[in-house]
Amino acid sequence: MDESGNLTAGPPAAPKNRYQAEKESDSLIKSGLKLNHLRLISALADHGQVSAAAEALTISQPAASRMLHEIESILKAPLCDRVAKGMVMTRFGDAMARRARAILLEIREADREITELKTGYGGSVNIGSVTAPAISLAVPAINRVRALYPSIQINIQQDTSNSLARDLISARYDFIMGRMPDDMSPRQFDARPLGLEKACIVARAGHPVLRKRPVSLAELSEFEWVFQPPGSLLRRTLEVMFIERGLPLPSNVVSTPSVTLTMALIAETDAIAPIAEDVARFIAASGNRMGQIAIVETDFHINLKPYSLITARGRALPPSAKLLHDVILDECERIRLDDGGET
Repeated sequence: MDESGNLTAGPPAAPKNRYQAEKESDSLIKSGLKLNHLRLISALADHGQVSAAAEALTISQPAASRMLHEIESILKAPLCDRVAKGMVMTRFGDAMARRARAILLEIREADREITELKTGYGGSVNIGSVTAPAISLAVPAINRVRALYPSIQINIQQDTSNSLARDLISARYDFIMGRMPDDMSPRQFDARPLGLEKACIVARAGHPVLRKRPVSLAELSEFEWVFQPPGSLLRRTLEVMFIERGLPLPSNVVSTPSVTLTMALIAETDAIAPIAEDVARFIAASGNRMGQIAIVETDFHINLKPYSLITARGRALPPSAKLLHDVILDECERIRLDDGGET
């Protein structure tokens, strides 16, 4: 109402419960949330026990318990529920653990990037791979990168594709070489196809099976076998081939995930084994006792699923990891051209 008594339009009053995004965006920090709190949340999610989380952070269990109470007071929500053998994260805990991992990763990557900018690719790279591309692509790429930047630290681990993918999402790897996991959403990943993995049958030099060429799967079924563990891709592929041909599965089988043990077993016996073709050629060319193996010429081919260069979607690679990533792609293209353009 103005001085004359007339009604005037004014600005509408703000709703009492309107969310103040700008005002509340840093409320957790103002309430006292610290980096050590985030480290504890991440450790609790990883280990499922206060004692194990405390050990991982090299603090006492009472200190970890006090810190957990502090976090829950700041959040005004429970992070975990106590169960018989430890604890499980609540939905609040899961949400905070996901954010905590991302924040801690960014801080770690910032530290690594600053170091690399100061020293010139003097940082570190962590990658994981299934066996075949580790030998055919990672090894030559690593040699090239180290020739350019001798101070770079490269850590490479070999595992199954599903395990590698879980560790990639947990930020244990910068990138991996393997297959898209069966048990995770593909939306979490970006992938560049690298090639088709081929496998072959190997036996010790002088094995009776080498006298006939080529050999059928039916003839091979009579021998002892060294297989990868049940459920592994290569073993499952061979088992399907036996079944599709109406052949009985081999009955005399030793199972091991170790290539070294596989080679030791076939070197001393008449057992045969399926392994990645790149691995077989590398071992056969090594010239030592483990290399005294031969690839069995067969009348069939063992082609496995294609593998890819996989990164976590939305996560930028630091300079040193990006360098190795790109050199691996270059190695893949070089191999493709050497093979006449075939993928």
